[in-house]
Amino acid sequence: NWLQGEVLEQQLSYWKEQLAGISELLEFPTDKPRPKELTYQGATYHYTLSKEIKDQLNQISEQNGSTLFMTLLAIFQILLHRYTGQKDIVVGSPIANRHYKETEDIIGFFVNTLALKTRFEGNESFIDVLKQVKATTLGAYQHQDVPFEQLVDYLNVPRSLNSNPIFQVLFDFQNSFVEEKSLSLQGIQHVPVNSSLSIAKFDLLVSAYEYDEGIDISLDYATDLFEKETIRRFVHHFEELIQGVINDDSRSIDTLSLLSAQEEQQLLIEWNDTKTDYPENQTIVQLFEEQVEKTPDNIAVVYEDQKLSYKELNERANQLAHYLRSLGVGADTLVAIAVERSLEMIVGLLGILKAGGAYVPLDPSYPPERLEYMLEDTQASILITQEELNERFKTHSGKIVNLQIQREEKKLLIKEAGSLVSTEWETLSGISTYNPTSITQPHHLAYVIYTSGSTGKPKGSLINHHNVARLFKATQNCYQFTQDDIWTLFHSYAFDFSVWEIWGALIYGGKLVVVPYLTARSPESFYALLKKEKVTILNQTPSAFQQLIQYEQSLKNSKTNHSLPIRFVIFGGEALEVHKLKPWFDNHITDDTRLVNMYGITETTVHVTYLPISQKHTLQEKRSPIGKKIDDLNIYILDTHQNPVPIGVSGEIYIGGVGLARGYLNRPDLTAEKFIPNPF
Repeated sequence: NWLQGEVLEQQLSYWKEQLAGISELLEFPTDKPRPKELTYQGATYHYTLSKEIKDQLNQISEQNGSTLFMTLLAIFQILLHRYTGQKDIVVGSPIANRHYKETEDIIGFFVNTLALKTRFEGNESFIDVLKQVKATTLGAYQHQDVPFEQLVDYLNVPRSLNSNPIFQVLFDFQNSFVEEKSLSLQGIQHVPVNSSLSIAKFDLLVSAYEYDEGIDISLDYATDLFEKETIRRFVHHFEELIQGVINDDSRSIDTLSLLSAQEEQQLLIEWNDTKTDYPENQTIVQLFEEQVEKTPDNIAVVYEDQKLSYKELNERANQLAHYLRSLGVGADTLVAIAVERSLEMIVGLLGILKAGGAYVPLDPSYPPERLEYMLEDTQASILITQEELNERFKTHSGKIVNLQIQREEKKLLIKEAGSLVSTEWETLSGISTYNPTSITQPHHLAYVIYTSGSTGKPKGSLINHHNVARLFKATQNCYQFTQDDIWTLFHSYAFDFSVWEIWGALIYGGKLVVVPYLTARSPESFYALLKKEKVTILNQTPSAFQQLIQYEQSLKNSKTNHSLPIRFVIFGGEALEVHKLKPWFDNHITDDTRLVNMYGITETTVHVTYLPISQKHTLQEKRSPIGKKIDDLNIYILDTHQNPVPIGVSGEIYIGGVGLARGYLNRPDLTAEKFIPNPF
């Protein structure tokens, strides 16, 4: 055995250096979750590249001193890089391993498998990649003697029952067929047969056979992972990439299109058709006031044992609005509000909007430094709060206005407070209860809500009235909200999910139940509230709903009827692990409650997508499906160069359309970075 000692060590060292730092798994997008153990069941997809394409690829190969195998491998690895976004792409390739003259005529199996790695830095041309593939391939040929199994052991690569070590995709190339005339056996007839085995040794095995009239390509794929349609698209993108290289092999690989004109039409136009068949000239205030006219005596808002009708809520908000106007509040004026959950919270928000201002909600539970930062950033000259919170804002330089609603007569009281002066509570009985003359247009600000600051300092998103009005008009066909619906305000009003909860109820004439702070943190108390108030529209983060599911399961043995009249449970604010909803469906298989997942961010006015969740999702989904876009928005999945990615391929979500914020308050550089012109 000559392959030992220094010779073996030299070859092993080469492979150790070549494969240093590679990922355990090629993150190829699959249709199905990778099972714990592969069954190796497979299928085969065949197609042919024409003689014209073959000749053009051979010409590129000759011009660059490479082989057709190297050229095809380079294009194939570029495709895998574009599909996965990974910088290191390792592909297996079989080799005859008969490079010594002494082995040429020996009968036996000498075939070995080489792991060929290509490194992508992000700015290469195809020629650059081809040069690298050529160098890697030639280097691998010179170090082909180490059996692959021995190499795996030497590199101490973790083995798994659900994937192959080092590489999961193999590329095989043959540049000659066994022709009938080249094989002569007396008395025996022979014909070549294309076999399609239902076996998949790898996630994907690509075999290319060059012959006079073209290149036959077959793909053996693991049916544990892929559907036929996905493989068909992959082949189509391989062809598009080949054609792009033929057209211009000096282009950057990231600018080579994978998509046909038909696919681009589908992704950019057909799937991004926007519907705006509703009025675009309304504000939140106008929509609310229309509802007051329709149902003045209906209950608008409830907090514990207190409640206000639509007429009462409107009149108190009007008084506050007139008062704020007297303090100089007008269109786009930022007014801070820091109140606990209460009727005063809703009156305060609505009063600010009616005055023409935009509300800046400050959660009193926030750390003092965060509250101070937000007040300083907004430069709000007026802060609406409650007397018991004054101490937290004693350093605020602007005017502090305390709100209070009398329990019996429901009169709105105010008290101005500051570092030097304190007044008695005053009623606003002398101030008109009629709607103020509107000075607000749809393009004016409705609110500024700050993001969590998890990626740096909190950022204030500037949201217009039109953004909110169109959100509810664009989703009404999904929900059919009515004045009979009962909503909860479960979340902090400084969290943008509250925008959906508050204005969804009040725009459609429903009842808004403000959930007390401690009740929101007790599944038992919250469940009792849902039952007592007969809530029909429940908005929840997935983690909060999980607690509700667990509490409900604890009631299984109770003989009491615990059914809830909920029409919709709407998820938002977090990624939804759909399989965790199975207990809910098991317990509610006969009721009419519908579950919906909605994805969105503060900068896009709460919601962007809509997905009704069914029981089948809990069996199939291991990821967090978000569904389709809301009708009046655009969604694009783009790569790092803002090119559309194919169906099923990972990319970044870009959102466009009428739901976008103006930008970030006092952050022009960040606004320019994050809010970009639509290239489509």
